[in-house]
Amino acid sequence: MTHGEQHKLILELKDYTRRMKRRDLDEFEMFEKRDKDDEDLDKVSRQRLLVLYETYVPVQKRSWT
Repeated sequence: MTHGEQHKLILELKDYTRRMKRRDLDEFEMFEKRDKDDEDLDKVSRQRLLVLYETYVPVQKRSWT
């Protein structure tokens, strides 16, 4: 997954932060900060970002996967 793809996932997930559980929201905010600093996510973080994406973004609205 490229940095651009990570950025796209994070932008799409921003619309669904109100639905997130507290733990998921904390993780997402960490991903946002790392994205803002232009850091690439490690393998475990990328997998967790994909899990959040699949959990909160409805199938009809997904532009990735």
